[in-house]
Amino acid sequence: MIKFFIKNLVFLFFISLYLGCSLNHSEKVINMTDFENIISGKFENLNDFVKLFPSTLEDIKNRIEYCKKFTTAGLKKIINLEPEKRSFDNTVRALDDLEFKFGVGSHSIEAFELICPDDEMRKACHDAALELNKFAVEAFFNKDVYKAFKEYLDNKGKTEKLNSEERYYLEESLKDFKRSGFDLPDDKFLQAKNLKKEISQLGLEFDKNINTDNSFIEVEQKDLTGLEEDFIKNLKKTDDGKLILRCDYPTYFGVMQNCSNEDVRKKLYLLFQNRAYPKNLEILNSIINKRDKLAKLLDFKSYSCLDLDSEMVKTSVRAKDFLKNLASKTMIKMDKEFDMFLKDLPIGVNLDEKGRMKAWDYSFVKESYKKKHFNIDERKIAEYFPVDNTLNKIFKIYQDFLSLKFEQVKIDGLWHKDVKAIKVFDKDGKDFKGMLFLDLYPRKNKYSHACMIDLLPTYKFKDKNVPAAIMVIGNFPKATKDKPALLKHNDVETFFHEFGHAMHGLIGKTELAGFSGTNVKRDFVEMPSQMFEEWLWDKDILKMVTSHYKTGENLPDDIIDKKIELKKLTSGFFVTRQCWLSLLSLSFFDSGENKDTNKIMKELHEKYMYRLRFEPQSHFQAAFGHLVGYAAKYYGYMWSKVFALDMFYSMKDLGLLNPLAGKKLIRTVLSKGGSVDPDIMLKEFLGREPNQEAFLKDLGIA
Repeated sequence: MIKFFIKNLVFLFFISLYLGCSLNHSEKVINMTDFENIISGKFENLNDFVKLFPSTLEDIKNRIEYCKKFTTAGLKKIINLEPEKRSFDNTVRALDDLEFKFGVGSHSIEAFELICPDDEMRKACHDAALELNKFAVEAFFNKDVYKAFKEYLDNKGKTEKLNSEERYYLEESLKDFKRSGFDLPDDKFLQAKNLKKEISQLGLEFDKNINTDNSFIEVEQKDLTGLEEDFIKNLKKTDDGKLILRCDYPTYFGVMQNCSNEDVRKKLYLLFQNRAYPKNLEILNSIINKRDKLAKLLDFKSYSCLDLDSEMVKTSVRAKDFLKNLASKTMIKMDKEFDMFLKDLPIGVNLDEKGRMKAWDYSFVKESYKKKHFNIDERKIAEYFPVDNTLNKIFKIYQDFLSLKFEQVKIDGLWHKDVKAIKVFDKDGKDFKGMLFLDLYPRKNKYSHACMIDLLPTYKFKDKNVPAAIMVIGNFPKATKDKPALLKHNDVETFFHEFGHAMHGLIGKTELAGFSGTNVKRDFVEMPSQMFEEWLWDKDILKMVTSHYKTGENLPDDIIDKKIELKKLTSGFFVTRQCWLSLLSLSFFDSGENKDTNKIMKELHEKYMYRLRFEPQSHFQAAFGHLVGYAAKYYGYMWSKVFALDMFYSMKDLGLLNPLAGKKLIRTVLSKGGSVDPDIMLKEFLGREPNQEAFLKDLGIA
């Protein structure tokens, strides 16, 4: 869609942050005919999917030039059409197709920067990404393109028969043209273009600094009290035998939840909270400054107002009201949770002089409480989630519910031996939906969290049928000599979430690529994935996916009942924290070119997160990657969570394993991508207006 390039030029083709892995560079440089086929969605065989990624320095250069060449030629052809000869297909759809091809070509290079361990290749990809981002602003942020759209509207646009998807695409695109300043005088339009270009470059640097941060601390094994032997065995060592603790999620959360040594928890917490600091603090200040200037230039009160104008919520005032209203309910529950914890603190955990808990103690306190009062140890529960069995059960659930067929296949030249390739068909095995690549284990130079990456959007128009190419990234515990790879319950929940994004990407086959799959309004994009993750809290589903790695037994009923009860244990704190993060992002991009982000963080922390002591030596905002991609829209997680719970409980009434319910979900939501307004999709599925009842009930708030 046109707004992808005009509005979102900072590498937004994936849903949750970034990845990093290693690729095989042994292939020859692909010729440009092959490259043209790949970016057009034409594949001769499965091995062609590997060609999405560049293989050599020369290949990167060739791809840059080719992307520029075909984009320039394509835009020239669209712009030079005579006004009376314009049609939806040769103007609007032609631009959509051009953006699709450029997006696939440029994203493959951007993705490679994030997955490549080779310094020279990674730098070349980074430089290429910068170059292509600059080019995209120049090429697509072009008044002649807007003129072509207006010429179409003035001629056949009012009389040509369009279907609902085409009409909605046209309407949304024209709104984005105006929102992006195409009606501005030329001098101001040039200022806006330059600001967008500068913001794009800063965003790439901000994300690069987070992704390449390799901070670590060294500790003695005796200091890791409370951690299991298997966990310690998986840690790397220094030459003098000390253990290395990095900021990857499995290591960080493992230590914060289970290590009884406060000094280690404190050091790792502060390390984690200062990733990419101080470099990114300066970059963030520049992004805030330039985004504010851009918003004022486009006649918006603030960047938050500009950023939310195209979303479901519409205004920053409405977003803030939603968050404040929600927090007023969840803070009451959060207070009860902390009061409960304070009555039974673990040995060695002390409050400050104001009765506040230290930030590095919270996860440890919560985990200790669960072990003592619920006899729940997540490490023991992980024994019921051996990775291969768990994934196979999850695949079966998705296949049955969505009437799909998965086939694991061998593809030569994938970037790592652990990567799984899965071919996806409809249930009958006739309609090829696309490829899934699963990269699920941590390694050096790989992104340390979880995400879904939509490498190749799917769409179908007339005789053109483009399959999807989607990657799901995880960082799950690896097998040891004595045990298979075991997943914690939250690992499985995370996978369900990211796999939900993948299903949305695979099934959302629209006529226009700009509407494909997860190309929906940003405050709706998390709805399907958050709905699917709720399945991992259903008793029947938990029985299905669990199998003890030794005995084969399912997770016992009493443990499942405790787990479901525990879901509400700290829901008040969790949602309040999400409200805090959301208000942070909105406040950073409120009116004003210069912000003291530390001051804003402290003020909002003391208003909402007051049960934890604020740590002035931490600079969380420097590694808050959503500030680039989501900007002011982080509220979308909670906003869409309300819809997700409403959808989930409605789905549960139909039957979570009922294929008829799956078909209804596909028909009303997943298959639509972004081609229908989310409010309409929700109402069609629910048969009514959505509400917060299921969400609040699930939190344990009446």
